[in-house]
Amino acid sequence: MTRRHAIVGLGHRAGMYVEALRGDWAHAGPLVAFCDTNPARMAAYGPVVPAYAPGDFGLLLERERPDVVIVTSPDHTHHHFAVAALERGCAVIVEKPLATTAAACAAVAEAAGEVTITFNYRYAPRNSEVRRLIAEGAIGTVTSVHFEWLLDTVHGADYFRRWHRDKANSGGLLVHKSGHHFDLVNWWLGATPVSVYAHGDLRFYGDANAPGPRPARSRDSGLVGTDPYSLDLRADPRLDRLYLQAEHEDGYHRDQDVFAPGVTIEDNLSVLVRYDDRALLTYSLNAHAPWEGYRVALNGTLGRVELDVVEREWADPGAAAALGKGARRLEPGSTRTRGERLVLQRHWEPAREIPIPKGRGGHGGGDRLLLDDLFGPRDGERAPDPLGRRADHTDGIKAASIGIAANTSLETGAPVRP
Repeated sequence: MTRRHAIVGLGHRAGMYVEALRGDWAHAGPLVAFCDTNPARMAAYGPVVPAYAPGDFGLLLERERPDVVIVTSPDHTHHHFAVAALERGCAVIVEKPLATTAAACAAVAEAAGEVTITFNYRYAPRNSEVRRLIAEGAIGTVTSVHFEWLLDTVHGADYFRRWHRDKANSGGLLVHKSGHHFDLVNWWLGATPVSVYAHGDLRFYGDANAPGPRPARSRDSGLVGTDPYSLDLRADPRLDRLYLQAEHEDGYHRDQDVFAPGVTIEDNLSVLVRYDDRALLTYSLNAHAPWEGYRVALNGTLGRVELDVVEREWADPGAAAALGKGARRLEPGSTRTRGERLVLQRHWEPAREIPIPKGRGGHGGGDRLLLDDLFGPRDGERAPDPLGRRADHTDGIKAASIGIAANTSLETGAPVRP
């Protein structure tokens, strides 16, 4: 069955859906409309489909009659478009987070309907293997989880250049980024958070933390191409087209100075979560690490599972200036290698490495598997998924509620019930 699709928010992330519906997943149905604040950005995704401003979203729904609305707009607007679409009987696909406030989460829940949250990390084979091991009882009942996430000075810095740097837009990294990680733990455990306590601070980015005398890191400063914190939009054709060539429409700068005033989100965060099954989560995020990846350890009544992932061995300052995703080859003496390792050790047994199926594509191989689930594989029907990877609005609320409660805990200094 084909369905008509509209996309709200035509920034960089929307590209995955546009390319999918015009490429390998075109069988799912046509793209019939775009909606964004910036006409030039919508035009950059040609061939042209009818384009609407956010204030005309109701008109889009009436005229173009989409069956599915894909929401990839700034985080604080997700619930507005989701609720409006649900009230018109559309299915909704929402990039995480579902919403940035408890009231916004409640509004989506009240609207009801078919809602899918694109938690692509569930689909990454390494994370799915953790779910499988737990579901099979490999370590018994999970009693605690330690989860450490490292964003390096390429990827981490980028949140401080964009609209995400203002917590009013993104909910901060606890909602925008950590929502992925909280969802993984919720999914692995099959449990609901009941208490959240957090500490956090801005220790590296922002004007108070600028290294030495703060130079102006504008694109005309002469630092672009030499300063690792200065992004060169012209070096990436897509960023140039979507942002630099679209600035005249709305004045939005994609390459803001990470050490300029206006940063209201934290770059160091620690969170303690208690679940309704008595499991505990200790979580930390650092957004200025020298390498990128994550480490997870799950302790159970029968043993322990450990997952170590190195996504980038070190932050190449040249790559940072162009927002490159790669790293140079390891130089002599380097001991960190890109890759992933999943280890299971049961009580009274030696540790053994668990093979991880190979994925391809972005987010550890999760994006392509997610798109298959959203739009159906080209050949045949969707296969049953015993891991239950598709996330609905209740999953989105549980993940967002941890970040929202953690933000409240940062303000009050007290534990918070989500």
